[in-house]
Amino acid sequence: MQKLRNAPAWGELDALAPLIKRHHMRDLFEKDKERAEKYTLNAAGIMLDYSKNRVTQEVLDKLFELARQREVKQKIIDMFSGQPINSTEKRAVLHIALRNFSDKPVYVDGENVMPDVINTLKSVQVFTEKVHSGEHKGYTGKAIDTVVSIGIGGSFLGPKIVTETLKPYWVKGLKIYFVANVDGCHIQDVLNQVDAETTLFVMSSKSFSTQETLQNTLTAKAWFLDQGPTQKDIAKHFVAVSSNVKAAVDFGMAKENVFPMADWVGGRYSLWSAIGLPISLAVGYNNFKGLLEGAYEMDCHFQDAPFEKNMPIILAMLGVWYRNFIGAQSHALLPYYHYLRGFPAYVQQLDMESNGKSTTLDGRTVDYGTGPIIWGSEGTNGQHSFYQLIHQSNMPIPVDFLFPLKVPNQNETHHNMLASNCFGQAQALMQGKTFEECLEDLSDSSLPEAEKLKLAAHKTMPGNHPSNMLLFDEMDPKTLGALIALYEHKVLVQGCIWGLNSFDQWGVELGKVLGNDVYDMIEGDMSLDNVDASTAQLIKHFVNKQ
Repeated sequence: MQKLRNAPAWGELDALAPLIKRHHMRDLFEKDKERAEKYTLNAAGIMLDYSKNRVTQEVLDKLFELARQREVKQKIIDMFSGQPINSTEKRAVLHIALRNFSDKPVYVDGENVMPDVINTLKSVQVFTEKVHSGEHKGYTGKAIDTVVSIGIGGSFLGPKIVTETLKPYWVKGLKIYFVANVDGCHIQDVLNQVDAETTLFVMSSKSFSTQETLQNTLTAKAWFLDQGPTQKDIAKHFVAVSSNVKAAVDFGMAKENVFPMADWVGGRYSLWSAIGLPISLAVGYNNFKGLLEGAYEMDCHFQDAPFEKNMPIILAMLGVWYRNFIGAQSHALLPYYHYLRGFPAYVQQLDMESNGKSTTLDGRTVDYGTGPIIWGSEGTNGQHSFYQLIHQSNMPIPVDFLFPLKVPNQNETHHNMLASNCFGQAQALMQGKTFEECLEDLSDSSLPEAEKLKLAAHKTMPGNHPSNMLLFDEMDPKTLGALIALYEHKVLVQGCIWGLNSFDQWGVELGKVLGNDVYDMIEGDMSLDNVDASTAQLIKHFVNKQ
């Protein structure tokens, strides 16, 4: 494939950018009374209003043309057909097979993976139902009422955020905790709150050797045995999601309670797999299945809809526009729903671990921007802190607002206030307030004229800040599945445009390797001669203070 900058549409977009920067969205809405309706679409239970973006139809047409020139459609086909699009690791990328309800086979190296996917889902269902029914009991015969999920990265964040978001759907009487940090304070805080007789530990590690996860699991095991159980009782209280069945069984887990993972499931895409066992335990298997069904609906839309009506492609190409032609370096996600407050952190990992790269598939260093910084927080809290930066700084910061039209135990006053804040902020970001409007507001003030002019300048907000509004009837399991899949596919498209492999993470791997070496130096098993002077000094200082 040709270099990105050599794509004809790239040059045309580059020429359009200075012209668009002179346009204000106020004028775009004034000129086109149907703009809001024209730039709104629905897919898989989600409504997207993208009319508040600094684009014209000409810009959108060129963005879709760039997507065609970068062979986005072929990339989609390759992923869904099991081609090894994770080129550096020579693996297929098939999280989409984990939610495939089409009855069609999905092949990897000539083998249909769907029977294994279905069998694993059945195992998750059976185990979940045994726990909920009380058939699976603890070592003293008591039913399980607490789940502690131990993992890190995608094995932690996906299940945690999904479970938090679906809190209204939790199985009554069940408590669930998530542990990732190797900082001993985290695991100890959780262990201080649970009862060994009624707690189930779910350890998630593909290799069963991930340093943080293994250490936390060993700590949990030692704590468990200290409460009185014996080694043979481990099987009733510890289960694993891992491809290393032998290591899990050696640990003391029952073989039938080791849930398999395939190597074509990347960590940050793994919640759809047996990694989602804690989700199933928290909300019930039928709701976990609903999550998968919602993602499948978005998968079908992504594959079938034309670019101009394709929600993931539209979001992706708008992101490319802002990152590469308007100068944005970050993108904010602002959920106006308390239970969705962790979603920005989930997308942060998904996006930044996928496209936070500067080397193309053919080994060249990029000469253009790639993955943006993803950040955000729940509204309305953010309005009283970082929204100031978005409103009045001179940095372009595109925003996604997320809002459910209905919430559990809905209080009309609360929800109407939430809606007014969400819609009002989007309006304010787009519209702004001119110097003249601010000065007019001060016309009846007794301030001296010079003070009025100065204050009006401080109150002026340029507006013209872009945002997308994503609305959904309610944040149920199916809608959440579709929402997550939407952002997954957005990441794929942007990686394709930028010529990246969105499915490896060598930067993460380097940190793990060096961290292991430093641990050996702290333990005295490796010479400090093997490390730089600064790191050696830090290790000495740490060891001397122990």
